[in-house]
Amino acid sequence: MTAATLTLGEAAGSVRPAGEAVAYDERIVRQFAIATVFWGVVGFAAGVLIAFQLAFPALNLGLEWTSFGRLRPLHTSAVVFAFGGCALLGTSLYVVQRTCRAPLWGGPALAQFVFWGYQFFIVLAASGYVLGVTQGKEYAEPEWYVDLWLTVVWVAYLLVYVGTIIRRREPHIYVANWFYLAFIVTIALLHIVNNLNVPVSVFGTASYPLFGGVQGAMVQWWYGHNAVGFFLTAGFLGMMYYFVPKRAGRPVYSYRLSIIHFWALIFLYIWAGPHHLHYTALPDWAQTLGMTFSVMLWMPSWGGMINGLMTLSGAWDKLRTDPVLRFLVTSVAFYGMSTFEGPLMSVKAVNALSHYTDWTIGHVHSGALGWVAFVSFGAMYHLFPVLWKRERLYSLRLVNLHFWISTIGIVLYITSMWVSGIMQGLMWRAYDELGFLQYSFVETVAAMHPFYVIRATGGVLFLAGSLVMVYNLWRTVRGDVRVEKPYAPMPMPAAAAAAR
Repeated sequence: MTAATLTLGEAAGSVRPAGEAVAYDERIVRQFAIATVFWGVVGFAAGVLIAFQLAFPALNLGLEWTSFGRLRPLHTSAVVFAFGGCALLGTSLYVVQRTCRAPLWGGPALAQFVFWGYQFFIVLAASGYVLGVTQGKEYAEPEWYVDLWLTVVWVAYLLVYVGTIIRRREPHIYVANWFYLAFIVTIALLHIVNNLNVPVSVFGTASYPLFGGVQGAMVQWWYGHNAVGFFLTAGFLGMMYYFVPKRAGRPVYSYRLSIIHFWALIFLYIWAGPHHLHYTALPDWAQTLGMTFSVMLWMPSWGGMINGLMTLSGAWDKLRTDPVLRFLVTSVAFYGMSTFEGPLMSVKAVNALSHYTDWTIGHVHSGALGWVAFVSFGAMYHLFPVLWKRERLYSLRLVNLHFWISTIGIVLYITSMWVSGIMQGLMWRAYDELGFLQYSFVETVAAMHPFYVIRATGGVLFLAGSLVMVYNLWRTVRGDVRVEKPYAPMPMPAAAAAAR
């Protein structure tokens, strides 16, 4: 083999005999798996609390630390960056080792720094939210000292991930690694630019953003939308491209489609942020640009959905016997629904009705609960027996119970918010025969109360499902196996069997 034909891994001198065993670092994955489940329950519980606070304001308790305004960003960050972040970091470090057949670069010490450094970031951010120490932006980002610490941890994570790919024993880089890598690199860029703040003092917590006015709003939503696009989409697509084929026992439906999906998605997503600023001071051409690229995102997004669902070709019967696969496939369906609804809501005529209403809340949670949480649940159910060397999960029937409880919870949540949001938008724009607003703001709030109660009830069901998962995984780690009637297709009637 000539030097010109060497792969990157071979050039780095990392090629070993094919039969040589690789000592994977599973400790870091186990730690992130446990953290994922823990922060998930914390985030879901905070969400249930604030949902009930909206329905029954007395639950704010009259304390500034427990008010909705402080617990809402705590809930958002706990679900997105704590639960979702730990799921992404853990699964990415698991997937990159196995698809590259190489241990983590930097060894256990650097991996442990990434884990404990990320947990410290979560605690710092959470304490800032409760104490009211944030930048005060749309996403209520933590203050500058938290941003600096996360930057250090994220660079270490990037080094571990890229270093592992460089020293790989496989000449080919599996597509899941491309999505994970896009997530890591782009989030680093978004985080740095959006958090260019000037501290008031070295020993103080306050700071001033470098960008203000309409430029600040543009930077904020360039960050906000692409945090969705790369943290909550690209990263979890990497998860999908590994765990769906793995669980189904089938290859990816179309590897060519996965490559087209990847490049189209990362190119288009980065331009779509301005659609959050329709009918604002942002120049109209920028608003239209964001809307155009958002509508174009339909194609690569649905390409990914089709690729994920069609991977089950020839294995659809497994959905009847494997509730873990059911979680994964349902998450892909929710991904397709959310990525249809998002571009629809970016169209100016639709956005005029939907923006600032609960419709947006329903849309966000159909993606967060149906896509992000479900694919994470499926990944955790797959990983726990593997990481703790158990033959199988403690109970597949409890997995099935979790699936249906959580699915009902999601349906209650998003349908109540769809109805509430559309009603809210219509009431805001209703005029009487004299041209005055027909409803006061407080009347719209009163009309939404029953839907807020339904939303909170859906959240309770989703939280209950996660607690079922915690019990199931805890018994799995202990090595317990529940004796239960195995999942199997229903026996075929004799007449039907004879007809075949």
